[in-house]
This record gives sequence, structure tokens and C-alpha cells, in this order.
Amino acid sequence: MTTHNPTATANVLSDTAQTTNSATNPATTQTAKHLDGVVIIGGGHVGLSFALLLAHHGIDSVLVEQSVYPTISPDDDTARTQYLDSRNTALSRRTVQIYERIGLWQSLQSHACRIDSVHISELGSFGRAVLDKKAEGVESFGQVMENAWLGRQLLLAAKANAHITLHDDAKVVNITQDATSASVSVEQAGRAFVLSAPLVVACDGSQSPSRALLGIGTSTHDYNQVGIVGVVQTDKPHQHIGIEKFSEVGPLAVLPLTDGRGDGADDSTAGFRRSVVFICPKGEEARYLQDDEFFLATLQQVFGDDAGRFVQAGRRGAYPLTKILADRQVVGRCVVMGNAAHTLHPVAGQGFNLCLRDADTLAAMLAHEKRQAQAAGKTADLGDYQKLRAYEQARQKDQQRVIKFCDTVVGSFTSKNPVMKFARNVGLIAFDKIPGIKPMVAAYAMGLKS
Repeated sequence: MTTHNPTATANVLSDTAQTTNSATNPATTQTAKHLDGVVIIGGGHVGLSFALLLAHHGIDSVLVEQSVYPTISPDDDTARTQYLDSRNTALSRRTVQIYERIGLWQSLQSHACRIDSVHISELGSFGRAVLDKKAEGVESFGQVMENAWLGRQLLLAAKANAHITLHDDAKVVNITQDATSASVSVEQAGRAFVLSAPLVVACDGSQSPSRALLGIGTSTHDYNQVGIVGVVQTDKPHQHIGIEKFSEVGPLAVLPLTDGRGDGADDSTAGFRRSVVFICPKGEEARYLQDDEFFLATLQQVFGDDAGRFVQAGRRGAYPLTKILADRQVVGRCVVMGNAAHTLHPVAGQGFNLCLRDADTLAAMLAHEKRQAQAAGKTADLGDYQKLRAYEQARQKDQQRVIKFCDTVVGSFTSKNPVMKFARNVGLIAFDKIPGIKPMVAAYAMGLKS
């Protein structure tokens, strides 16, 4: 199945050759197509967002996605609906600003629930800290949104954009490069074709086949933990409060969500639905997934009365937690991005926001190159290796800071050493009381400093 904008296909792609590839598919004629923009491999949230960022700068892209996109319409699910079966993402303030800049936030915000304050503590200990938006002088610390809604709106926007061509149900089988372009061999619906462009960006997930095709190795660390992710309902309105508790097995969090009553903006639209991230040791996830009463009772024990009474649980997903870092993010004319570049522990919800900052930075750098080339009457080489290396180096500080922060939090709060436990609780109190620390941490958490 292929979904595309007809005018985009006419503008972006030009047939350059017809060849038969008997080794790959003896019954299929292989068409080679060249474009002046970018080939994006992987059409999830990062890939679609990157395509829309490029389009905002007037740069064409062709996106190749292995899954089959659902059939949706702009009128689908426009009203708030009660969901209890969804994964969710906490969008930082910087991420919201990026979507605002490209004109997408207006369609996203009906299902976004802002975080006004964050309450942090350790289970069974004395340390406490609170981040409050009024004290820090910010509009909010971010927004929480269903992944399904975010993906739906990104896909609708991409389908409607003349700069973007989408190929779904399409598998990338090879990537080659030469001095002027990178070429992606694709199999789709019994036919094969090659897309070549100055630049290829792979956003095809933590197990990225493209990363392997490019010969990029990884360093990995298995946390021996599983993230249980889902949605619950409480009998107490969330009041836009996010609650994070640390335990010996890992961080546990409930975050505010919109629901059938609204987003909690006032008493008449009080929200009772919350996103849950619950970490358990690997091998213990089955009961948390299968037994609603046990899961709700466990949450009640962990969070006490902070969130009220947990009254209903939706279907939950279990995700083994492993840190995966690509050894390189640039090879020739190819860039790996998103979870293909760095898959992180979900503590503090920084993973997707870091990926979007990468995408925003690369799109802006490519746009700058395009403007400079046009001013000189030339065609921009979007895949220039030195410029791509400059992008990789520009993103290192932010990436390394977030990776180190996640590792430090996970390592320190899972330690059973009583001295370490005392130290981290004193640290929470210091964080709460010492002037100047909260604004700095909040700015980094919101992605406003990188």
C-alpha cells in the first residue's frame, strides 16, 4: 500500500533508469528514482516529525515505512474520547514549541494535558521535592499525550503536505552510497525500486535494520527491568500534577491525561485519567499485565493517597528496558536518528524529546545550507559529509547530558546501599530547598537548555 500526495510525487521524484534485479526479485522490474531532497527510512513519530520539519523549510522528502498505515480522515476522533488502552508520551516545553512553529500544535492540543507541577519522592523515605510552574515562572513543564493521537495527527499532516511522499508497507533491503548520492533499495507489494538522494536519514527504531545495513555497531546495557505502560483512572482529579516515586526496582510515575470530561482546566472538566509508567524486574511482569486488581493494589501501595484511589486499569504493555547507543550517527551521506541513534531508559521521559531536538537541529542546518546555495545560484548538497559531521558534533553535548542524567538517576535510585539511600534523600531535600537549582533543572527537563 502506498499513500502519497500526487503533486509531491510529480515534484519530488524523476525516473532515471529501468533495471532488472533478478537477485532480489526475479519477477520484478526495478525502477530507480532520484530526488534532490531526503529519503527518510522509518515513518514513526520521529520520522514523520522530521519530514514535517523539512517540509516547513521547503525541503522535499520521501518516507519509507515498513508497517501499513491505518486509513484515517481529518474528522476521525476529533472529540475527546475515553481511552484506557494506550501508550503516552510526555512532551517537553521545547517539543511543544517545535510543533507550534510548524503549525501542528493546534491540531494536537485537544488531546494534550499540561503538567503544572511535579511531585518527586522515594518510596518509604523522607526525601521530597516539588516543581511548580508558578514558582519557576513557566507556562507548564510540558504536555502528556496519547501516542496514538500524536501519530494520527502527524500522519494526517504528512499526507496533506506537498513536500512529502509516503511509501508504507515497504521494506528497505539495501543501502549503497557513492560520491554524489545514497541509494535505498525498497521492496513493496511485489515490486522493487531504488530511491536515491543526497541524504538518507534512518529513523527505524532501536533494532534499526538500516543501522545494520550501514555497518554501524552499538553499545548496549540491559537494565534487567521491564516498563509496564498503560492508562488508569482514579477517583481524584489529577489537577495537572505529575507524581514520580523512586523505588529499588526503578522509577514509578503517574501523569495527567485528558479524558471524556476534558483536560482538567477547571472544576467542570476535572480529569480523572492518568498515564502510568511502572518499572518491575525482568521476569515479574506477567502478573502486573494480567491481573487488574493486583496491578491497581500495587499502585495504591506505591502512591498511597497522593493520586486518590485507583479504580480502573486499561490494557497494559510491557517493554524490556535496554539502553542502545549507536557507535556513530553519520556514515557518509547517511544519518541515524531517533531510537536508532539512542534508545534510553524512560526515567524523566526524555527519550522522544531528545530525538525531536535532533530532528529540529538537522532540519534547520539543512535549510541553512539550502538558503546559502540558492543565494549563490547553486544546488545545495544536503548530504555533504563535513556538514553532517558538524550536526553530529553539535548534538553531542545535549545527548551525552541526557544519557548521563538517565544513567545516574537509574543507578543511584536502584542502589540498596543505606548510605546511598540517605544521600539521595538528602539530595532531594537540597534540590527542593536550595535556591537556583530548580530553575536550572527545570530548564533542562523542558528542553529549553541543551
